[in-house]
Amino acid sequence: MNRRALGRTGITVSSIGLGCMGMSEFYGPTDEAEAVSALERALEVGIDFFDTADMYGPFTNEELLGGFLKGRRDRVVVATKFGIARSADPAVRGVDNRPEHIRASCEGSLKRLGIDVIDLFYVHRVDRQVPIEDTVGVLSELVQAGKVRAIGLSEVSVATLRRAHAVHPVAAVQSEYSLFTREPEYDGILDACRDLGVTFVAYSPLGRGLLTSAPPTEDNLAPDDFRRRIPRFQGDALEANLQLAGRVRELAAELKATPAQVALAWLLGDPIVVPIPGSRRADRVEENARAVTLQLSPSSRTLLNLAFGANQARGERSSPQGMSLLNG
Repeated sequence: MNRRALGRTGITVSSIGLGCMGMSEFYGPTDEAEAVSALERALEVGIDFFDTADMYGPFTNEELLGGFLKGRRDRVVVATKFGIARSADPAVRGVDNRPEHIRASCEGSLKRLGIDVIDLFYVHRVDRQVPIEDTVGVLSELVQAGKVRAIGLSEVSVATLRRAHAVHPVAAVQSEYSLFTREPEYDGILDACRDLGVTFVAYSPLGRGLLTSAPPTEDNLAPDDFRRRIPRFQGDALEANLQLAGRVRELAAELKATPAQVALAWLLGDPIVVPIPGSRRADRVEENARAVTLQLSPSSRTLLNLAFGANQARGERSSPQGMSLLNG
């Protein structure tokens, strides 16, 4: 497995990470034993950058990862996030970046993960009631206290990134980025990361399943699968997106690869990008890891860029409430 720098921290991570969210909820029924097998296989194939958050579960995903880390802590770069406040209604969420909440979240994550220091601590969503300078100021204090090694931001604007970076170096920006979600190229955040020496961590790099060998349909989504609330996975929009994804399947067949490997190889063409596909099964983890050996030709990249240009995907990438929390 190749490695990539995490900002200018001196920390390196596997060029493909592992998103752990789906191991605990969101995509239908979960299986803890299966999740642990996926985590084990990730380490075996060289993936050591694991991504979680306190709101996944909530809290249970960090606990799952914490159990796995016992005896393996020195082999894993742990990223977690704070700031999304959940309610009893899974469709309604708030944001809390108050200093006291940040400190409490850090202590809670450390305890659940069973570790002494968080390698990468993200602001999961920006609280527009709290100046980003104040938020990053508290994170800087946590770094100085030895509780956090590096800080990150998720789903932020270029202006917010630059303001935050002026207070304390930002190691990573995490946002949705895939052939289906090209906004980071068009809104300037990728260029800003390049300019500042910030790693771009791409979540949902497989389009929440659309860019895989078994894409979701309305019939096979579990009743509690959160994608049912996302416009991109509803009705005519889903049908159009499944047809679009067919272009990747066609290219993958020509290259004797899988659609997921093609989608990840496309992202890996940018040296500042680290995709973190979410996987719950060991075989999928292994499949994704093999994407590092796939080199797309210029003609293949051109074909994908033309097929998945701006506004080609149908439907918003999140629910209306989720969209309101983006680009903070």
